[in-house]
Amino acid sequence: MNRRRRRRRSSAFQAERKLTPQLVKEIATWLILTVAAVLVAVLIALAFFRTVEMSGDSMEPEIYSGQRVWVNRLAYQMSQPARDDVIVFYGGAGRTRTYVKRIVAVGGDTVRITDGILYVNGEAQDDSGYDRMQDAGIAAQEITLQSGEFFVLGDNRNNSEDSRSANIGLVTRDRVMGRVWRVD
Repeated sequence: MNRRRRRRRSSAFQAERKLTPQLVKEIATWLILTVAAVLVAVLIALAFFRTVEMSGDSMEPEIYSGQRVWVNRLAYQMSQPARDDVIVFYGGAGRTRTYVKRIVAVGGDTVRITDGILYVNGEAQDDSGYDRMQDAGIAAQEITLQSGEFFVLGDNRNNSEDSRSANIGLVTRDRVMGRVWRVD
């Protein structure tokens, strides 16, 4: 009698383990939904975020050379870049090189660097966390920024190619890739 019960339990257990068409359909549905969710996540990431590798030490100590910087390309679709934002922008023609810098002045502001001190709208900026700038570059003379223009500086002020350099100059809105979102 025990053998019959065991056989019945065993065959009942095996019947539960068989793949039924309904179970196959459910597994396929979950598999398709999972693949679709991953695909959508990848497409969103590619559309709105990008990574660039920091090259050079112009943003030290916040960002070091070789670190990956995540760029939020959606950040400025509904708002404008603001003072103190760290941005990634294209330099020069062809958009082949990217730069990572901090915005220190926006459209409508006036900028001047005198005796290593940054003046925005005639007021000396509290740059106590930065070295005094040795080279004022094009900002030795007062510059008035137009709408959609930004004056950017690296945090490592004496080792940065930024808006003071004639080959970069003022950064226009169309050159801005996005705001730094995360640093790895």
